[in-house]
Amino acid sequence: QVQLVESGGGLVQAGGSLRLSCAASTNIFIIDTMGWYQQSPDNQRELVASVTRGGMTKYAASAEGRFTVSRSNVKNTVYLHMKSLKPEDTGVYYCSATYYKDGRWNDSWGQGTQVTVSP
Repeated sequence: QVQLVESGGGLVQAGGSLRLSCAASTNIFIIDTMGWYQQSPDNQRELVASVTRGGMTKYAASAEGRFTVSRSNVKNTVYLHMKSLKPEDTGVYYCSATYYKDGRWNDSWGQGTQVTVSP
């Protein structure tokens, strides 16, 4: 099991910036994609941004141009730099990691970190 520990959430005014971090506690399993999801009002987790081990990134349309996802494979850590934040970016952000174990790919989730953007 890969455990993910998130940090960096908080309260910020609209137009401000935040950086989220998520560290995976494993030196055994190979982690492929790491990403960030925002929990919607109906409790669905929607992709914000992801990055593969090789560095390929993917963004939600709402994050494109404002957010940057990056990672350190050495530290097994993924980051989300958020700028020009809007009130609609408010929510709980979850880190995810896809790792290989027992002949298949598995998903692990962090506990979530709250981001609140005030108008």
